[in-house]
Amino acid sequence: MEYRKLGASGLTVPALSFGAGTFGGRGELFGAWGDTDTAAARRLVDICLEAGVTMFDTADVYSAGASEEILGAALKGRRDEVLISTKAGLPMGDGPWDAGTSRSRLIRSVEDALRRLGTDRIDLFQLHAFDAATPVEEVLSTLDDLVRAGKIRYTGVSNFSGWQLMKSLAAADRHGHPRYVAHQVYYSLVGRDYEWELMPLGIDQGVGAVVWSPLGWGRLTGKIRRGRPLPERSRLHDTADYGPPVEDEHLFRVVDALDAIAEETGRSIPQIALNWLLRRPTVSSVIIGARDEAQLRQNLGAVGWSLTPEQVARLDAAGARTAPYPYFPYERQEGFARLSPRAV
Repeated sequence: MEYRKLGASGLTVPALSFGAGTFGGRGELFGAWGDTDTAAARRLVDICLEAGVTMFDTADVYSAGASEEILGAALKGRRDEVLISTKAGLPMGDGPWDAGTSRSRLIRSVEDALRRLGTDRIDLFQLHAFDAATPVEEVLSTLDDLVRAGKIRYTGVSNFSGWQLMKSLAAADRHGHPRYVAHQVYYSLVGRDYEWELMPLGIDQGVGAVVWSPLGWGRLTGKIRRGRPLPERSRLHDTADYGPPVEDEHLFRVVDALDAIAEETGRSIPQIALNWLLRRPTVSSVIIGARDEAQLRQNLGAVGWSLTPEQVARLDAAGARTAPYPYFPYERQEGFARLSPRAV
């Protein structure tokens, strides 16, 4: 396993992390992801640790807390061997205090997460979404208190826009609070919006990317092909509307390129898609999930080798999209291109 620093922090993380979104299987969305119980989770954790995967990611909203509970049980007796990453902020109920990142909600969320995980600290605690109704100063001062209390070690965010993250970092600097060192983001060969604003921001501000859904919400498995119906067991039947959209022709163009490189390398399509991500700027760790042992072992095969520069260039071209304003002039016009965010 490769190991990297998380952004500009001193925390060392594995290039691949394990996502526990399949643990629990409660609710319409997470039930479609998987229903891994404690015994199966313990086996997946065993395989991860054998491969050097030492960071495990979850969230309070995953299966209404069951993911955290099962992950905590699976890690029992080996807490000091791993890093635990979890998130809070999305709604956990219909009440007025069941969502957001106010001081009271954050304190309660951390206490609940510690109880469910069966631990005394969270190594990386991330805000699952930006709460526009709570001042960033309130959020940061609360996280500062939780860090000082030893309940969380590092802080990060997930699914923030550029201005939301930059406003938070500026406020942290202004008041002397801990800075966010991680941004858990959607990024894949079929979803490269991260590159336009958030990647340059991450480079400039020392915020490492922890990538979720690196296989494009289950589309880059090698099972989805031009002219064929969705496989019967694909989770996309039930979850496509929840995830990032991808136009069919764009998807098939990327899959065609992956197919050709798979034939050249003898690697699987998921392994190639993951390996491409691992070489991208700012990427500290890529979260892999798995319903079973076979799927996990295949994804673990994404490390320990590298694509050639020529293969990377072909994948880059296949996954390229016209940038939205105000970014497209930086790609198309010579004067702008010299100042491109991708040139940072």
